[in-house]
Amino acid sequence: MYFQQRVFVCLGLFREYVLPMNIKGMKTILIVDDDVSLCLMLKALFEKNKYKATTVSSIVEAKRAMESCLFHLILTDLRFPDGSGMEIIKYVKDKLPDTPVVLMTAYPKITSAIQFIKLGAYNFISKPICADELLSIAKDAINNKALVNKKEDKILPVFSNYFQGTGKASLDLLKQINLIAPTSISVLIIGESGTGKELIAKMIHENSNRSNGPFVAVDCGAISNELSASEFFGHKKGAFTGAQTDKKGYFESANNGILFLDEIGNLRYSTQIHLLRALQERKIKPVGCNEEISIDVRIIAATNENLFESQKVGSFRSDLFHRLNEFQIVVPPLRDRKEDIMAYANFFLLEANRYLEKSLLGFDKSAEFVFKNYNWPGNLREMKNIIKRAVLLAKRGWITINELPENLYRDSCFAKDKANCTDVEGDIRKVLLLTDNNKSKAARLLNIDRKTLYKKMKQYNIN
Repeated sequence: MYFQQRVFVCLGLFREYVLPMNIKGMKTILIVDDDVSLCLMLKALFEKNKYKATTVSSIVEAKRAMESCLFHLILTDLRFPDGSGMEIIKYVKDKLPDTPVVLMTAYPKITSAIQFIKLGAYNFISKPICADELLSIAKDAINNKALVNKKEDKILPVFSNYFQGTGKASLDLLKQINLIAPTSISVLIIGESGTGKELIAKMIHENSNRSNGPFVAVDCGAISNELSASEFFGHKKGAFTGAQTDKKGYFESANNGILFLDEIGNLRYSTQIHLLRALQERKIKPVGCNEEISIDVRIIAATNENLFESQKVGSFRSDLFHRLNEFQIVVPPLRDRKEDIMAYANFFLLEANRYLEKSLLGFDKSAEFVFKNYNWPGNLREMKNIIKRAVLLAKRGWITINELPENLYRDSCFAKDKANCTDVEGDIRKVLLLTDNNKSKAARLLNIDRKTLYKKMKQYNIN
């Protein structure tokens, strides 16, 4: 079976945003390629065959990953915007001489192959890639080139265990996470609903010195005022009606780890007072208990509200805000990460294929056009749900606008701009090309009815 670079098949073991962490004894592979689609497919192939695969898209990211993690095999492309795959071979030969490197290239030549081997590559494979051939080469390379450093259990987790974009906004976000993760500083994550704030908190946790400790997530809006003290600090048996057993609170459960306070802006004012004291004193007193318990917890909070405005109107304490806001991460909405939209879409397609046991290949040109021109007010969560629905509805191998909700193309930036458009003829021709001359699809994308479309086509002599 051959992988075409822009074709997506369901081979993965994906779950909600995060992929499995390293499992003891599992062989690790680093995939280096700036084609996100190909990386997803190769990762899925290796995960299906019981390997642990990590993907990066540049030479700089590859070196950073190799500095943080020990790999059994490096699988790299030959050409990158920031250099050549030859640079990776030289780096591995110098820093990790016992790690095999396999090159992928769309420009195979015998002379090039000899040069690769001389430089230290174990083997090379030409694109389009044959899955069976790649697995065979990978198995041979790993079995014949054992790592000198056997400390597999101490492999550091890297951000590539999560699916992530490669655009500027995404990379800037990852730099901030990389900066703050190793510290004990409290973090306030600000972003719209559905942007993945809890995912970022998990990334910080798993790349911190508390990664072996618990990660306890709390929905602050779901905590009642009457039970808030018990939920956060625990209680003793008989402390109040219904307290039939001792109970640990969130703070004690998160001891030596991270307590993630989601939607902190929804926390009631009276609860904020108790929370502030716990953060200042680093001690808690369970309800019905006379003794305080010392706790060592790092706090990460998240909100989609404007806490500056909440402070002005008196619904959020300024002293608590400053205690939480030692470092602030602003998560960009999906509409500001245009270059990553289709990468995320294809990731969620793989996930939906697995969940629904289907094998859709990708998005046709019209659906891709809609995705790129829609504002995504619900961000990643909205995209995931829309794609899962589309996969369920799709009858053929590709998702088209027939499987997308009407509001996606009705509310797209392209459709809204039609009122002020000066090049009507050009846009009609463009959309007809995108839809393979399907008038119904074209009319929907243009936000007009078919009758109007035919009139415009006749007016501009468009056949």
